[in-house]
Amino acid sequence: MPFGEIVCGAPGSGKSTYCYGKHQLFTALQRPISIINLDPANDNIPYPCAIDVASLITLQDAMDTHGLGPNGGMLYCMEYLEANFDWLEGRLKELGPDAYVLFDIPGQVELGTNHESLKKIIQKLSKIGFRLAAVHLCDAHYVTDPAKYVSVLLLSLRTMLQLELPHINVLSKVDLISQYGDLDFNLDFYTEVQDLSYLEGVLNTTSPRFTALNMALISRQELAEAERLEREALAHREPLDTEVNSSQVHQAALASVEGIHVMQRKGQRLLNEGVTKLSTDAEASILDYQSMFVKVQ
Repeated sequence: MPFGEIVCGAPGSGKSTYCYGKHQLFTALQRPISIINLDPANDNIPYPCAIDVASLITLQDAMDTHGLGPNGGMLYCMEYLEANFDWLEGRLKELGPDAYVLFDIPGQVELGTNHESLKKIIQKLSKIGFRLAAVHLCDAHYVTDPAKYVSVLLLSLRTMLQLELPHINVLSKVDLISQYGDLDFNLDFYTEVQDLSYLEGVLNTTSPRFTALNMALISRQELAEAERLEREALAHREPLDTEVNSSQVHQAALASVEGIHVMQRKGQRLLNEGVTKLSTDAEASILDYQSMFVKVQ
């Protein structure tokens, strides 16, 4: 049964670097791994590419043929890949039934938030036997601005809802975060999403207009929902450096689908033996599982 990761995130978040680093890591561990480039605009691939969507369609071809801009052309390319999924399926079968695959996804945000093509491609991958998890990367510089941090939390949550996969949020390039100056809170606050109410005070201090905006937009029901998200750690993030090191070994333990937790309506269970062995108590919450991992920075 093949396993895989849907590696997504905004442009510049480090998706290709993550894929290349993980390929190096798995090669050093003598574990087979294949990387699939699904970005038709990526013509400078840093990693060994097992399958390249550019063999089927490129962004430039779509733009030239149909008179589209970059955004419209990217959406067309993903719709074209969805319509020609048999092309991808045939090449994936050549990798064998025990393949471990990284799918390097385009950075266009709407592909993971509201456009249906990527979601349908993932559903088709599941139907042909792939066990998948989503790895959503976010550049660490976003935590230096409270407003930007809130925006990427919302982006992560929307992507989780759209893709409907076991989901790991990764704060990438944390080794570079010192370049942006002191943070308002320590790093654990941003990775654990501990108490968003503290951000409100910072926002109101740095941007007084947020005070009136918060009063106008935030209802008690919305505050209760935010508290629920904090309790269940739905937007929890794992830190990741720019280089292959112990932090990426930690990511391998989390994202390797042999040991990934599978969301179920009546609890969470961890299926299969993998890099990490955890309890399968159906009453335990996802936060209980996450607290068992050692933070590596």
